[in-house]
Amino acid sequence: MIVSFSVSNFRSFSSEETISLVASNRLSGSHDDHAVPIPDSKERVLRTAVLYGANGAGKSNLYKALQYLKAVALEPRSKNSGTGREPFRFSGSSDDPSNFDLQFVVAGKLYRFGFKVDDERITEEWLCQVVGNRQKQLFERTNDKNGKVVVDAEGLKSAGEKVAALATVGGPQNQSFLATLNATLDAGDFGEELRRILAWFKESLNLIGPAESVRATGHLLDQDSDFLSFAGSFLNSTSTGVDRLEVLKEEIPESEARALLRYRLVSRALRDSADGAVRIRLGDDDLLVERQSGNRVYRIAIQAVHEHEPGKVVRLELSDESDGTRRLLNLLSALHRPRTTAAVYVIDEIDRSLHPMLVREFLEFFLKSRDGGLGQIIVTTHESNLLDQDLLRRDEIWFAEKDQTAATRLYSLADFKVRNDLEIRKHYLQGRFGAVPFLGNLDNLMAKTDRTE
Repeated sequence: MIVSFSVSNFRSFSSEETISLVASNRLSGSHDDHAVPIPDSKERVLRTAVLYGANGAGKSNLYKALQYLKAVALEPRSKNSGTGREPFRFSGSSDDPSNFDLQFVVAGKLYRFGFKVDDERITEEWLCQVVGNRQKQLFERTNDKNGKVVVDAEGLKSAGEKVAALATVGGPQNQSFLATLNATLDAGDFGEELRRILAWFKESLNLIGPAESVRATGHLLDQDSDFLSFAGSFLNSTSTGVDRLEVLKEEIPESEARALLRYRLVSRALRDSADGAVRIRLGDDDLLVERQSGNRVYRIAIQAVHEHEPGKVVRLELSDESDGTRRLLNLLSALHRPRTTAAVYVIDEIDRSLHPMLVREFLEFFLKSRDGGLGQIIVTTHESNLLDQDLLRRDEIWFAEKDQTAATRLYSLADFKVRNDLEIRKHYLQGRFGAVPFLGNLDNLMAKTDRTE
């Protein structure tokens, strides 16, 4: 679970802004089941955060900042390709480093990962465990006077010789040490603690954008029959017209498979696979490679089954379904993950293509099904029907607003003095909390347009 995330000098963020999911002690008694304890702390972390703001206020830039942090944590970069960061451009600070800092919970421990980065290299990087007011360093990465990467990995001694050897080498200047570990070593070489942290970034930190392809869900539907049944039932119960979902698998001849896949990379992935299978998205194809007597490759297709009359079945490709049905299907994994897992879902523009009642029902379902659980959802939205104290705590509601320098500022509804019975939706739309669009005099614009015709 994410406890806090800070970012500066990235896209619309200039000075450091932080979204904190630490539950406010002032709100005890308000939806107490929405928060769970933070390890080695008297504080609790919220399971939901909803971020509002006008178009262009920077809501999606918070999502993109997390997206960038995850990429830096996991993905290797080619030499001389820079770092791909996007600094704030409306002041003279674009040459200054960008700063990212994430606190998150993995396997009952609180960790902090972050880095400073300029256009060419990562200048600092850190990973530590947070225990109360102390920080136990796992590794710290800096650069010496000649620009060489220096890694102090005393805290990873128990991880083994290969991790220690890689720390001595340091790795490329434009690539994080965490990504160097991930790209260079097999999962069995990390040691248990590092393996869990990398697995959290890979499997538990789920980022779903507004234009996400529904194919991303295809592999989940194929590998998890319970999820396939749940997703079909949920679509049916929300009046999409879909009765159930079916997975079709077509084996691809070896000659065609070899032309599609780089078998050396697939073989390594199969060695690290827990279930002896690798699922790959390749262009328009969803492929499954299974380790059996030789590698067998299948093309996966998901079909929606409609049965409006008994015995009359119509099967449609997902591409033939409505935008709303596909969008909902993309989000359903957030509702199905077991309540004992600490999976995090960050959803940008959750209301894209979804009816307002369905967006609220989605969030209510998550909160009820995860009562006391560890899962977490963070969403950006314009859907004002979620602004309801019967649904959310005040510290779960956040706002993004541009200041006079065009920089994004983040703040919480908990910063305001608000009665427990206040209809916050109405007051938000009236502008009491900010983070709404300032509309100029459109009548003047209309009159000007009329004069030019």
